[in-house]
This record gives sequence, structure tokens and C-alpha cells, in this order.
Amino acid sequence: MVIERLGPAWITVLAALGLTLIGILAIDTAQPLRITAGVIEPTTGWAPRASTQGVFLVIALCVAGVCTLLNHRRIGALAWPFYFACLGLLIFLLLPFIPTSIVRPRGGARSWIDLGPLNFQPSEMTKIAFVLAMAWTLRYTSEHRTFKGLARTAVIAGLPIALIMLQPDLGTAMLFVPSLFFILIAAGARLRHLTIVVLLACCFAPAAYPLLLPHQKARINGLLQQIAGDTSANQDINMQSVTAQRLIGAGQVTGLGEERSRTLQHFNALPERHNDMVLASIVSRFGLLGGLLTVGLCLLWVLGALWTAGVCEDPIGRLLCVGAAGFFFAQTMVNIGMNLGLLPIIGITLPLVSYGGSSLVVQWMFVGLIAGVAIRRKSYELRRSFEWE
Repeated sequence: MVIERLGPAWITVLAALGLTLIGILAIDTAQPLRITAGVIEPTTGWAPRASTQGVFLVIALCVAGVCTLLNHRRIGALAWPFYFACLGLLIFLLLPFIPTSIVRPRGGARSWIDLGPLNFQPSEMTKIAFVLAMAWTLRYTSEHRTFKGLARTAVIAGLPIALIMLQPDLGTAMLFVPSLFFILIAAGARLRHLTIVVLLACCFAPAAYPLLLPHQKARINGLLQQIAGDTSANQDINMQSVTAQRLIGAGQVTGLGEERSRTLQHFNALPERHNDMVLASIVSRFGLLGGLLTVGLCLLWVLGALWTAGVCEDPIGRLLCVGAAGFFFAQTMVNIGMNLGLLPIIGITLPLVSYGGSSLVVQWMFVGLIAGVAIRRKSYELRRSFEWE
């Protein structure tokens, strides 16, 4: 009965659960070994980070259940207060007089609020606020079918993007653009207008290079060196990328198993192997088959969300599902590209798989909202959505 009411959203729910469990296994494998007098101690029990991620999963499932119970049509009316509250939190992170005990820079970025036992990343919650604000704004309008109307949506996306870039967190800021395009296409924006926007962005993108921070430029230059076959930076800026590719290759088809993979990862010392580079940990342990399973579950997550949007008769629910799919798809593709050495490493996690409480809870919130949309997919409104003429 529950599966019937969820419709295609059950695909997203099951894919999310599978990805989270794979992530916990990978995080456990990525735990450094304990070595005493040159002897590797036997591994017993779960690694602390894996146990913590399990606790985050329980919290995330509870939050997702609450989100499923919420009527998306009613919470849509709160979209703008929620959106501005998230902008307020992003501004709070940038205030110079906030003590480091509350906002402690990590990797040079002011992206986290220290809540004692938990750390909260406002940019993750802003993803939901942005999707809700866009869905509420575009539910009954055709303004976005003109260039002038597109400017309004650009402002809605531009404010959080600018604040997140100031942290600086270029990777997370970039994810808002694909989600915006997903929503605009679903809402009937003219493809020729969007194509012109993309072409103009590509033309002016090189002009933004001088504005990048030194470490961001170094990442781009390092990628270009890899493409050219230059190995001079393999122990410098390209070390993380090269090590990830080495671990992926070592996994071969069926993987090395838990102990061999754990040992290999320890002595190769891949930074962020429980986080940004978790895919390398997965393929090292489970091989190409494990990697394909992980990517396949990610695509199933997106398929379930888009399918739910397709059968939903309500404009807010439809755009909510599409916007969530946009974020998830873009984040997945960028993370895979980082691990394979196809894109510069810009600090993007693999959704539902990488370690982190804020990102895991927010992704499960999206799952809960999609499930709620599926349950209430029938529309009783007389007004035509998006006012397509």
C-alpha cells in the first residue's frame, strides 16, 4: 500500500538508502590503520566516522519522515521566509567579528556553524530554500519565457551563489546553476533563450579566471598538466587526484576486499577519502562493479525524482522534484569527474555517500519532500500551471 502511494518515488527512496549504506561501508574502509611497533593491529568494530554516519542516517530518516508528512503546497507559502532566513545565515558566516569558536574556517572557507556536538553547513539548507522559492515563484507565471523574466530568476539564484562564493566555496555555488536550468526547462522556459545564456557564459568564463583565488587557479592548472601528460605536479597540487586514480585502478573489476583496500588506502594517504574522494575508496574495495552500482543508484535517484515530477499534476511539486534532481545530478557528475581526474578538485562531495551530517540530512530531506509530492501528486486546482500560452 505504501509503495503504491509513493509511486515512482519509491525508486528514489530505495536508491537513497542503498547509497547511504554503501557510503558507511566506504567510510569504514577509509579509516586509517593502527600500527604498533611496525605491526598493523587487527581491525575490530566500526570506525568512529562510520558509526557517526550511522547516527546521522537515523537522524536523517526521522527528518525525511517529517518532510514526507508536510504538504508541499502549504510549505510553499513559507518558501520566501525560508529563503531569506538561509541568506541571513550565509551572511552570518561572513561577518568578521563572529568568534572562531562559532564559525571556524575549514580549508580556508567559512562554511560551517559550530553547534557544539554538531556542525551545521547553511549552504546545504539553502539548496532546499532555493528550490522551494523557485517552485513557488514560477508555479503560475510565464515571465520566465522572456529574457526580462529570466533576469528575475537569475537574481534568486545569484544571491546565494554570491554569498557562498565569498566563503569561498566555489564548488557548492556552482551547483545552483544546473538546478536552476532544470527548473526553468521544466517550467517551460524557451530553449533558445537558455542556449544563448549558456553560450554567453562560455564566452565570458575565461574573463573570470583572474578573479579566482590562487588555490583555485592551481587546481585548474594542475588538471591541464594531467591532460598534457605532465607529471611534475603529481606530488604537489595533483597528488590527491593522481592518488585517487591509482586507488580506482587498483580495484580492478571485483575489488580488493576490505583488509587489502584498507591497507592500500592507508599507505597511499589519499586526503578526504571519506569525503570528496569516497568514490575512490568504494572502487578500491568493491572494484568496477561497486563503482558502477554506486553510479547506477545515483542515476536511479534522479530517475525516481524526475518520474515523480512527470506524474505530478501540481506545479509546485513538479518543480520541487525537478530542482532536487538538478542538484543531485550535478553534484554526482562533478564528484565522479573529480575522482577520475576529468575535473579539478573543488570540494564537492558525493551525495548520500560522503561523510557529513549536514549534507546527509539535507539530501534525505529532499527524499522526504519527493515522497510527499508523490503521495499528494493529484491536483485539485483549476488554475493552469506556468500559464503556458
